[in-house]
Amino acid sequence: FAATWQGKLLNYVGYFFSGYCVYKMVMASVNIIFNRVAQVDPVTRGISIALLYMRGTDLDVQALAQSISFLLVGILIATSIRGFLQIWLKIFHLNNAAYSLHFANMLTLFMAWMMGMYFVSSVLLLRMNLPVTYRRAITEVLGDIQFKFYHQWFDFIFFVSSSFFLVVFYGLDRTKAGQRDPAGALQHIQ
Repeated sequence: FAATWQGKLLNYVGYFFSGYCVYKMVMASVNIIFNRVAQVDPVTRGISIALLYMRGTDLDVQALAQSISFLLVGILIATSIRGFLQIWLKIFHLNNAAYSLHFANMLTLFMAWMMGMYFVSSVLLLRMNLPVTYRRAITEVLGDIQFKFYHQWFDFIFFVSSSFFLVVFYGLDRTKAGQRDPAGALQHIQ
């Protein structure tokens, strides 16, 4: 599949999101260390810089950057929710016949609670990646919430979890490398 144009496209998209994740990790650590909240999301900033070279055209660079950024954040949230629901669907299918109706009801309530938390975090992520002019609408709808606290908490959780999974994926990759080379021929590299 990787040799087809679809596989190559998905591979490049994966590289893009890997770079985006590294950038978010660096910026989350900067936000944690200096106790600040980012005002412009990295996608809007990157697109604005890229589109500045197109100044001779009749494009509204700021509006185009905001639209692309909003679309990208929407795609990220939709695919994230899709993956989250697929995991829960697997859990339900595995445990459907094995447990009582009482446990199934508790699992359903827990899933509803988790989806509510997931929705709130998605709204927070969406608000954080919107330009300041559009953030006011979400702030008015949600009321007097201390967004700075949640943005900093989001950065902290993102940094810790992404660092943890970076270590896990590195360990898995090293384990697979050892399995591919059982004779220990790679030992001289270390």
